[in-house]
Amino acid sequence: MNDLKDSDIIEGRNPVIEALKSGRLIKIIYIAAGSRGKTVDCIKSLAQSRGISVQEIERVQLDKRSATGAHQGVVAYVAPYTYAQIEDILEAAAQKHQDPFVLLLDGITDPHNMGAIIRTAECMGAHGIIIPKDRSIGITAAVVKASAGAVEYIHIAAVTNMAQTVERLKKDGLWIMGADMRGRPCRSMDLKGPIGLIIGGEGSGIRRLVKEKCDVLLSIPMSGHIASLNASVAAGMLMYEISMQRLDI
Repeated sequence: MNDLKDSDIIEGRNPVIEALKSGRLIKIIYIAAGSRGKTVDCIKSLAQSRGISVQEIERVQLDKRSATGAHQGVVAYVAPYTYAQIEDILEAAAQKHQDPFVLLLDGITDPHNMGAIIRTAECMGAHGIIIPKDRSIGITAAVVKASAGAVEYIHIAAVTNMAQTVERLKKDGLWIMGADMRGRPCRSMDLKGPIGLIIGGEGSGIRRLVKEKCDVLLSIPMSGHIASLNASVAAGMLMYEISMQRLDI
C-alpha cells in the first residue's frame, strides 16, 4: 500500500461520498474497473464538480491500495485528518443555542467500535467527541469506513491528558457522567443539561483517575444473563437516552 498512512485513505462508497460532500481535501479517487451503480455515478459527479481526478484501475491493484480490505471498489487518497480543539466542540453547541453534549472515549482501541460510536454520536446530536492521543485508536481508514462517513460531520479532538480535560470541561459547566455497570440507572437521571459522557475502553472500562473525576456514574438496566455490553452498544444506548431527554420525547 506504498508509504501512505491509514489516516490518508478513505475507503467505501458512502464514506467517500460524504467526504466529497463535506469538502474534505481529496487528492485522487480510484474506482475498480467495471464498477457501476448510483453510488459510483454519484462519486464521479461530485468529484467532477470539485475538479478531483477519478481513475479506474483493476480491482487487484485497488486491493493493494486498500488499508481495510473492504473498499467496495472505491479508494480515495486524502489529506490527513485534522483534529478539532475542545473550543470548536463547545462553539458548535453555542452556535445551535444548545447545552453542550460531549462524548469522551477513554481508551477505545477497536476501529469498528470507534466508527460505530462516531456514527451514533453524529446521529444523536452530540456536538463533539474527545479521545486521548495515547491508548486509543485514531481516525484511520477502518474507523472512517465503520462510521459511514460520519467523521466528516462531527468535531473530534485528541487530548494529551483525559483527566485534566475532564476538569476543564467541569469548569466550563459540564456535568460529567461516566458509564459504569455499578452506576445509577440512566432512566432515573436528568440528562438535559450540559453533559460530558465518558465511555471506557473495551474490557477495562474507564480508567481510575478519570472515573474519580466523574460527577456521577451511569448504568444501563439489564435483565439478561450477560452483565455487560459492547462499548459501542452501551455508548449508543446512553446517547439515545440523553438525546430523547433533550428532545423531551
